[in-house]
Amino acid sequence: MSARELLRTLTVFGDALPGFATATAAAEPTDQFLAWLAEAVEGGVARPQLMTLATVDADGFPDARTLTVREVDRTGWWFATDATSPKAEQITALPRAALVFSWPEQGRQIRVRGTVGRADRRACAGDFLMRPPGARAASHVGRQSRPLRDTAELDRAFVEARERVTAQPDRVAEAYVLYVVRPLAVEFWQGRTDRKHTRLRYQLAEGAWEREFLWP
Repeated sequence: MSARELLRTLTVFGDALPGFATATAAAEPTDQFLAWLAEAVEGGVARPQLMTLATVDADGFPDARTLTVREVDRTGWWFATDATSPKAEQITALPRAALVFSWPEQGRQIRVRGTVGRADRRACAGDFLMRPPGARAASHVGRQSRPLRDTAELDRAFVEARERVTAQPDRVAEAYVLYVVRPLAVEFWQGRTDRKHTRLRYQLAEGAWEREFLWP
């Protein structure tokens, strides 16, 4: 079976999609996101906290990766990374990003575009210390996305990092950084089996949110 044939055997949507009551949609996109997030958790969506973060490198090529959203508030969507990682370097050079949340069980996507800001050291430390020991150890290892010559070196680094976390549980990894994507545009996409998908976009204009529908 070819890839094309295999792909044609797959379904796009589940049997029961929740719909989107746009008449009662929140005035703020972060509030609408939190409402959908609660529905995703209640509806059993697998790992709804995962999102795709897209940035652009120095040559104009886009980069995308999946990571965990750490917080969502009126400021925006928060995530953490190593300050020496490629995504952090790209954000420093061009502080703009896009996010995508995909919840196929409910036929929903949320797309976010905006500028990226960096939290102060106190906020970074507070977030870091909320992480489980294994995650803190990984941050102490660092060197994210750098070439690895020998997996034994990685094993040694993790052993040392775990020992450091055990001995100094309040020690914060120096390169741990918390960022926020401050939205300029947010789209809520609700799929329908008849393909008349509902798309509601929030656009920031002169400090206020405007809403409009988009063709599917």
